[in-house]
Amino acid sequence: MGSRAQRGANIARLGASTSTGYLTSRVRRLRDGEAADARFHAETAEKVLETLGTMKGAAMKLGQVMSFLDVGLVPEEYRDEFQAKLAELRDAAPKVSFKDMKKVVESEYGDSIENVFQTFDPVPIAAASIGQVYKARLHDGRAVAVKVQYPGVAQAVRADMQNLGIILRLMKMVAPGLDPKAMGDEIRSRIDEELDYELEAQNQRTVARLYRGHPFIVVPEVVTRLSHEKVIVSEFVQGLGFEELKQLPQDERDRVGEIVYRFYFGCMYRHHQFSGDPHPGNSLLLEDGRMAFFDFGLFKRIPAAIAEFELKIQRIAREGDGQALIDHLHAGGFIAKPEFYTPEGILAQVRDMTWWYLEDAEVELTPEIATEVMIEMSDPRSSHFSKMRHETLPADHLFGRRLEMLTLAVMSQLRAKGNWHRIAREWIYGDDPVTELGRQEAEFYASHPPAAVVRGAA
Repeated sequence: MGSRAQRGANIARLGASTSTGYLTSRVRRLRDGEAADARFHAETAEKVLETLGTMKGAAMKLGQVMSFLDVGLVPEEYRDEFQAKLAELRDAAPKVSFKDMKKVVESEYGDSIENVFQTFDPVPIAAASIGQVYKARLHDGRAVAVKVQYPGVAQAVRADMQNLGIILRLMKMVAPGLDPKAMGDEIRSRIDEELDYELEAQNQRTVARLYRGHPFIVVPEVVTRLSHEKVIVSEFVQGLGFEELKQLPQDERDRVGEIVYRFYFGCMYRHHQFSGDPHPGNSLLLEDGRMAFFDFGLFKRIPAAIAEFELKIQRIAREGDGQALIDHLHAGGFIAKPEFYTPEGILAQVRDMTWWYLEDAEVELTPEIATEVMIEMSDPRSSHFSKMRHETLPADHLFGRRLEMLTLAVMSQLRAKGNWHRIAREWIYGDDPVTELGRQEAEFYASHPPAAVVRGAA
């Protein structure tokens, strides 16, 4: 996996060269204009790819997140190449032999793999940054998916996380309002939990229970007795993957997009717990039309008050009360100096980040829309960046914003079309559903009331 010192040096070099390059680009921009800026972005993109590509821990996961977001980090003429390289990063995995992976399984169980499973296919069916998934069969005949953690990956990831402060300090150079310590603590906590498959099994069991009997969402059941720190076993499901979903007719992609939207946003705002990794590889469309969702390692639980705070932001922005929005964000710790804002400016800022689900209109989502929203939310090219760089994002809201951006990215890759606002009103205002899926879900919740549902004022 490489030494911690080596990985730390890689990140430090990246930070030093990027910040130096940023200052140099500012000088070049004054002299040469946009051409110098384009060169800087292209060179920085190459450095980021090179550095992330040497890592198999937390830094590599950043590349995986970026790989399906058309985030516009580089000029248009370089974007295809950049996205292709990031896609390679997403699909890259440590080259670990089955012999070594088998040792992990047998070490966890203290028994031979043949005694634990009736059959175990040595060819993995999926790979991720910290583990591989195999198909096996239990002695009672059940087909199961077995996720096995790469040997040594936990130590590598934790070592990378020790270097997170360097990356966050770089971010603070661009956005002085950020709290690197709070943000770093939150990221470290979530990723440290992700390395413990017993915790993931607990998360998956919880979400599976919430959606048991749901008309179009299924979460595979966990085999608890076989789920240990480095191995998790769950019900095997098969269906269409993301690349196949993108080829479906428009109406089917619209339906899949709505299911993805309802699952991730619904988990956050109805159940106050959610997967922090809405990834194209983490769902399948089953033959019966239901969507299966899995991978609950990067998981976040939020207090009901946090969910309600965010829903109130959406209600105020929708209703157009800029001064109330300034007061609310100030009270929640997002903005320290409310006098720097105008009601019109804060409304424009929030709406530019949320318009795709706050406008009462049919919207066909595209990668370009995801790019635009992501830039407005978090990028130095945002039209609101002069204000944003002095704002902070309280730690409890961090993974919710990640969920929001990545869910939009997945839906945009599907080019799903719908009135996302009308759907969102179910959790923003408690409105009755207006879509067929919404009516099916309402019937489900009428007989399976969620443990916690936030309802806004009408």
